[in-house]
Amino acid sequence: MPRILIIDDEKAIRNTLKEILEYESYQVDQAEDGPSGLDMLIRDKYDVVLCDIKMPKMDGIEVLERARIVAPDTAFIMVSAHGNVEMAVDATKKGAYDFLQKPPDLNRLLVTVRNALDRTKLVAETKTLKKKVAKNSEMVGSSAALGAVRKAIEKVAPTDARVLITGPNGAGKEMVARQLHEQSNRSSGPLIEVNCAAIPSELIESELFGHEKGSFTSAVKQRIGKFEQADGGTLFLDEIGDMSLSAQAKVLRALQENKITRVGGEKEISVNVRVLAATNKNLLQEIADRNFREDLYHRLSVILIQVPSLNDRREDIPDLIQKFLQDIANDYGNKPKKIDAAALKYLQSLDWRGNIRELRNVVERLVIMSDDTISEVDAKAFAGK
Repeated sequence: MPRILIIDDEKAIRNTLKEILEYESYQVDQAEDGPSGLDMLIRDKYDVVLCDIKMPKMDGIEVLERARIVAPDTAFIMVSAHGNVEMAVDATKKGAYDFLQKPPDLNRLLVTVRNALDRTKLVAETKTLKKKVAKNSEMVGSSAALGAVRKAIEKVAPTDARVLITGPNGAGKEMVARQLHEQSNRSSGPLIEVNCAAIPSELIESELFGHEKGSFTSAVKQRIGKFEQADGGTLFLDEIGDMSLSAQAKVLRALQENKITRVGGEKEISVNVRVLAATNKNLLQEIADRNFREDLYHRLSVILIQVPSLNDRREDIPDLIQKFLQDIANDYGNKPKKIDAAALKYLQSLDWRGNIRELRNVVERLVIMSDDTISEVDAKAFAGK
């Protein structure tokens, strides 16, 4: 049941609002002044606060400012009989969700509370999703090779330097990109990922830069490209070695000028984007073969991070397997399966050409095909080696 706190020095107003909101099946508490309301916010969790502005001891704006520290996710609706546009704007700037005049219109009050509850729910879901994404991009292991990657990320992430991430397929290049974004000053902005190898060469420019309506046969409406979507955040160009030369030229221009032009358009659009790129190809060889632009390579590779193969960090395999066992159990809603030491040792000895991606698939297969504890016999039977 949603919890609402009413902070108001007028008992009649508090009781009226409480009666209205409880009729709508909300759980409602009251505070007679600002300090009491703040104490309640510290002790308990509330979804929405209805707070008067003119109160003794502490006015509503001060309550709002202090509440941003102790209960940053709680939506505040400010209420005042002496309100004006300036007061409403000031409250909104300080973090209020909305502003209502006293006595509040019943319908307006209920709609505002419902919308504030939706906002609170959305904030909570977003935080949960970010935690899940962060967990999925966690780099597991304590090997020296992985430690070097972590150290590079720690140094580079706070800057806006472009990074070229290299390494074999399945080694975790996308995780490095996510860590760079999450540890950067752009972490509150979007991380937009583009798999250049998965997009046909004739569509890659539209995908990256967008297009105007009618610019080609199937362009039935305007499209916003990935560069614009990533404005204020990070654009991750995965498998950039597979990008066409014409698209490379446009990417180079975007990096040089921080401007893009949609396909079929004439207007230049300014973008503020940090670009990360990844490839499993030897780009210097691709340059020699005239498949990749040398000037773009130098623009992208301000910082180079080489992600090691799983075979180069075998000591991390037990930790990775334990993480996958837990992740798979969470996905299936089951208790994590155990794996015995002999099975771990056997899996550690194998050749992992598909790297972490292959290991994860094998662990899932073992979870499905084995009993409560994965044995060496199971590992030899189902690892597919």
